[in-house]
Amino acid sequence: MRALLTQPYVLVFVGGGIGSLLRYLAGRFIPATLAGISFPTSILLINSLASGLLGIVSGWALTRIAGEDVRLLVGVGFCGGLSTFSSFSYDTAILIQNGRLWVALLTIILNVTICLIASFSGLYVGQKI
Repeated sequence: MRALLTQPYVLVFVGGGIGSLLRYLAGRFIPATLAGISFPTSILLINSLASGLLGIVSGWALTRIAGEDVRLLVGVGFCGGLSTFSSFSYDTAILIQNGRLWVALLTIILNVTICLIASFSGLYVGQKI
């Protein structure tokens, strides 16, 4: 049984399932407003969290001999399942279709900027722990 649990595809599957479930729950419970305007808030928060966590895992792995299992379970599986570029793209496309160009532009700017900051911060933290 232990051998099965350390198979790469099982690690990615389990991590991805947990990450996807958390993304779904966040979408259900995080209000879809930002500063009083309708905004895909849960996608921004989830993508930022996943970017930071992936940065931490990657930074930690870069400075240590980290097991491939951790990278597959947390980095590829969990962070891959948790973050969602497709939902970000879809939400932005709907905003544009509905004529909400400024909100769409804000969505793009915030997602890219905050996720990059989270990734760099995570890398820094991961290399220090």
